[in-house]
Amino acid sequence: MKTVSLRSRKSKVAVKDLGRATRSGDTVGDFIRGLPNLLAARDFRDLTARMRKARETGRALIWAMGAHVIKVGLSPVLIELMKDGWISALAFNGAGIVHDFELAFGGATSEDVAARIKTGTFGMTREAGDFLNEAIKKGAERDQGLGEAVGEAIAGSRFPFKNLSLLGTAHRLGIPATVHVAIGTDVIHLHPQASGEAIGKTSLRDFFLLSALVGKLEGGGVFLNIGSAVVLPEVFLKAVSLVRNQGGKLDGFSTAVFDFIRHYRPSQNVALRPLGKTGRGFYFVGHHEIMIPLLAAGLRS
Repeated sequence: MKTVSLRSRKSKVAVKDLGRATRSGDTVGDFIRGLPNLLAARDFRDLTARMRKARETGRALIWAMGAHVIKVGLSPVLIELMKDGWISALAFNGAGIVHDFELAFGGATSEDVAARIKTGTFGMTREAGDFLNEAIKKGAERDQGLGEAVGEAIAGSRFPFKNLSLLGTAHRLGIPATVHVAIGTDVIHLHPQASGEAIGKTSLRDFFLLSALVGKLEGGGVFLNIGSAVVLPEVFLKAVSLVRNQGGKLDGFSTAVFDFIRHYRPSQNVALRPLGKTGRGFYFVGHHEIMIPLLAAGLRS
């Protein structure tokens, strides 16, 4: 048996990389600086540094989100980030507008699917079907995107909780918000007021808007995919392709996925395939209701 000395052997972990225990009176910044300089903790600090630089240099910070982000109570956290300049654009799947509307209109959202699917009442909430389909049809008439149409409608409403609407806040702050719909996936498509023509027209307009926004990732922007396993990763990949096909330079940007588990499409279509010669892709696994407030705290610290 041949042996080597620990002193000469290359090791992956050193004393300087170890974490520090939190102490009474520590700030959030102290906590984050005390994380180990290893694996996901090191990646987390790297991502926040890239996002901080993007904000300082005026590069795009695009947050693409599934509806679950709203359902787990993160709207107030995201709204503060929007106000502070940490979000330059929002992108949602179709379910996002449903939960955003319900929260703004009634102060509650997320029905019990398991119970209501058995009685045929799942997805049959009257107000969501009426308001959102009407907003989309008006948006189509005005040549608006779906996100702009719904955001304007919520911002102009008298809903008691409209201050909690991401789309309404985006409209008020002048932040672009896009919505990318797969027909038949959202409860408002079940209602007779739904217009496939209007939904398709406004959502397609939003795809081209998002593509223009993706072009602004060049040279240090960051694209986040939070909680969308299929629709938004696919939309993002096509937007990247369109930008490059039209001659746009798209390099030096970073991407990050936040989700409960590792999925194929976010891993491939967000964290790996779209990157240019420089830039980096990240993948963080954890519950949104913990990870996104932690990300917000990390940005502010």
